[in-house]
Amino acid sequence: MVRLTAAQKQFYKDNGYIMLKGAFTPSEMNKLSERYDVLFNSKNPRVMENSWQGSNETNRITDSPYTVKGIHNLHHHDATFGNALYNENLLDAVADCLGTENIALHHTKAHLKPPEKGAVYPMHQDYHYFPYDKHGCVAAFIHLDDAYPENGCLYVYPGSHKLGPQEDVGKLEGNFHYVDNKKFPLEKAVPVRAERGDVVIFSYLLIHGSPQNTSNNPRRMYLAQFFDPAHKPVGTWPRNPSYGWMLRGVNANKDASIANQYAFD
Repeated sequence: MVRLTAAQKQFYKDNGYIMLKGAFTPSEMNKLSERYDVLFNSKNPRVMENSWQGSNETNRITDSPYTVKGIHNLHHHDATFGNALYNENLLDAVADCLGTENIALHHTKAHLKPPEKGAVYPMHQDYHYFPYDKHGCVAAFIHLDDAYPENGCLYVYPGSHKLGPQEDVGKLEGNFHYVDNKKFPLEKAVPVRAERGDVVIFSYLLIHGSPQNTSNNPRRMYLAQFFDPAHKPVGTWPRNPSYGWMLRGVNANKDASIANQYAFD
């Protein structure tokens, strides 16, 4: 069991993120890494290409051949990724960050930044993709590789979750969500260096992004987003097929039956 200490809880409250070490055993990480590679190698690479683009030089961060390969809903493809969601150490820490023992799954996804050409992700808030009325939503960023600035590690603005939702510049200019990168430039954010197996849990209001992978090593990650089912979605946005799946506790929200009204893969 890895409950957060009082100091860790305060760090999360102050900064909007926390590093969790030792949640997964080396054997569990080996299995996740193995199945991750099998899954990515089985997919058509052309349907996994993603890059951030904006309509001006400030926000237009990357162009071909830079890319991030992505797969949504990994737990629908391989039970290994679903089993990882029930890791008690992970759920304990998520519960401490959310402030509730009732934990629902929002979605899972994976981003792989290939060596030498992994694309930039400009600073953004996950909030703009799926807002909630009381902001009870966090992400768990599971590192399958060591992560550092050269291979495109996570960058954050500590404490930015306290600012609340920021202007969604990306939506105003195109199809992507990101904040004003003049106000929140990537180069002024704090890199979160991590080792293989480390998990970073962060608020969906935390302003975060990542630089290009200019190294010879990949940066692989598995991300799961969780929410407090007592917090209601704002507006209409796509729900994945397992949205609202309870991983711990109960869902007392009377509107839970609408969870699968929208679906995507």
